[in-house]
Amino acid sequence: MPNQALTPFSYVVLTLVGQGGAGPHDLVRMARSGRVYWDAADSQFYAEPKRLVDAGLAEAHEEWNGDRRRTVYSITARGRQALRDWLSTEGASPRLESELHLRLLYANYGSKSDLLGTIDRIEQDAEATIEHYTQLMSEYARGEGLFPERIHVNTLLATLSVAQSRASVEWARWARTAVGDWATTRTPDIDWAVETLRRAVAADGDPVSDAP
Repeated sequence: MPNQALTPFSYVVLTLVGQGGAGPHDLVRMARSGRVYWDAADSQFYAEPKRLVDAGLAEAHEEWNGDRRRTVYSITARGRQALRDWLSTEGASPRLESELHLRLLYANYGSKSDLLGTIDRIEQDAEATIEHYTQLMSEYARGEGLFPERIHVNTLLATLSVAQSRASVEWARWARTAVGDWATTRTPDIDWAVETLRRAVAADGDPVSDAP
């Protein structure tokens, strides 16, 4: 498999198996219990390691736990080189897949109550992300936590995620007040929209605190 055939998910799997090894069930558990930033069906965590083995980027061996056998995958030297090659290239721009964002975008088809519920959910998810990293901080302070060998780069991503989540919380509180003044979601207020966007894109603007 040439590197061009690898996908971002391929690199997720290569990183998760690492040199310590992991089975497909372990991969699913790690992906679902933390923040991997690349979504995939559970079945892909079973299929992708096999593809990587075929390409020589990972290797597999059998382990026994009592009378149960499982396959454990680990990264090879070629796999580590593929990761280094990938990291040296320019990453693609983020492509957001979010049902909550869609519900905001099409909120004019629903009720004001529906829209306020979506805003509430955005705030709740952001607060949950902050709580996740609060717990992670405590685990690392105790010498625990996943992937301690990456604690320094994990922290870079964690601080970005927390900053974005805090901004989402602040935005949700502003949006709830703004929408609360609307009579309906169906009638556009062009003057309000233009002025709010103008403040948002201004170099020194703060759309949350300054928008009317």
